[in-house]
Amino acid sequence: MLFNSLEFAIFLPIVFALFWFVAGGRTRLQNAILLVSSCVFYMFLIPEYILILFLAIVIDYFAGIWLERTEGKKRKWILILSIVSTCLILFVFKYYNFFIDNYNGISKFLGWNYSIDALKIALPIGLSFHTFQSLSYVIDVYKNEQKAEKDFLTYSVYVMFFPQLVAGPIERARNLFPQFHRKKIFDYEQAADGMRQLLWGLFTKVVIADNCAILVDTIFRQYEMESGSSLWVGAALFSIQIYCDFSGYSNMALGIAKLFGFNLMQNFNYPYFSRDMAEFWRKWHMSLTTWFRDYVYKPLGGSRGGKWISVRNTFIIFVVSGFWHGANWTFVAWGFLNAVYFLPLLLMGKNRQNTGMIAEGRMLPNFKELVGMSITFLLATIAWVFFRAENMTVAFSFLKKMFSMSAFTAPSYRDWILGLFILAFLMIEWFGRTKQHALDVSHLVAWKRRSVYIAVFAGLFFYAVYNSNQFIYFQF
Repeated sequence: MLFNSLEFAIFLPIVFALFWFVAGGRTRLQNAILLVSSCVFYMFLIPEYILILFLAIVIDYFAGIWLERTEGKKRKWILILSIVSTCLILFVFKYYNFFIDNYNGISKFLGWNYSIDALKIALPIGLSFHTFQSLSYVIDVYKNEQKAEKDFLTYSVYVMFFPQLVAGPIERARNLFPQFHRKKIFDYEQAADGMRQLLWGLFTKVVIADNCAILVDTIFRQYEMESGSSLWVGAALFSIQIYCDFSGYSNMALGIAKLFGFNLMQNFNYPYFSRDMAEFWRKWHMSLTTWFRDYVYKPLGGSRGGKWISVRNTFIIFVVSGFWHGANWTFVAWGFLNAVYFLPLLLMGKNRQNTGMIAEGRMLPNFKELVGMSITFLLATIAWVFFRAENMTVAFSFLKKMFSMSAFTAPSYRDWILGLFILAFLMIEWFGRTKQHALDVSHLVAWKRRSVYIAVFAGLFFYAVYNSNQFIYFQF
């Protein structure tokens, strides 16, 4: 079920009513309603795949209890068994065909006559997200940073909580478990803010992202016939599209969670207002970035072993992060290129130079900040070409044409209405950058607040694409 679908518009009020009015303040009944609702939500897409999710839940639920009751070296073997079992599910569905295709390609190149058939299976939606969420729980129990959850209902709804089930944010047990155990009392202010955040996420998805997608798909599909300037337009619009698509989902997830009295971690912090690529990665997909920091970068030694160990570990997490996004060499190249971007800042010790709010206390950025933001957006846009391209050949051909002389011609695509909505979107985000979401305008005077709401509703009424386009990150 998609957040931007009619089915979800019917589903959400029903679950809300059951949660608050039928279950009342009975915590276990509320959790049971959330679990059943999450199962319905997930099964709306490919029903049988819920069995895969259930298998992963059972493995890590018992692994957590077993770890807590065991001492000595056996704990490490339990952890390894849990990680391997959970990751094996991810490997089979997401990466098996990738390795088989590459093996068959090498076999053909070397003249071997033996090939292996690929599996005809679809990737379960959100598999990478709930795999990482389960892994973080088991690892935290192993490190004695988290108590094993004995209640199977609570653990199941932790993994399956429908607002963030299929595309994050990747939550930690230490944040969500206490909220599932706590008695819920309806908070009007929290629910109202949740509705504003849900509305903003819907706007960025169906008005900005989905309209960008129409032009982006056309340009990438026929890139060989386009000028370099048109390809720059397509690449820039994809940068906007993927941000509005994914941050739109995250805002909707956080907003929906607030309707039920839950607070999820912020997943985006206005990354395109970053002054360098290090700041960009502290603000983009924050739940995944911090996951790799805590469970890959630090265990590898982080920056404790000197500069070159830090460089090695940085390349590892960026490349692995790229591969996490998809079983394609384009994602690996995307991760590697971002590591290259990060490298000069790391070597010069400037990767932590922009940790504060941009233009703090000022209405507009200064010249240096504006240049930094422009360069960061340019670098990110070039890298996104690999992310969007079907394969490496398309990516390099696309980039080659972007940097050809035809880049200095007039582009073929000019959607002035979309341009105005993007400009309005950026203005709202800029002036709301100190808030968790840009539509948190309750502090503004009445006429400014109404102006923002009118712009948002006008976009949703006149310019939205209501064809239930799937969110980009559902494929991961």
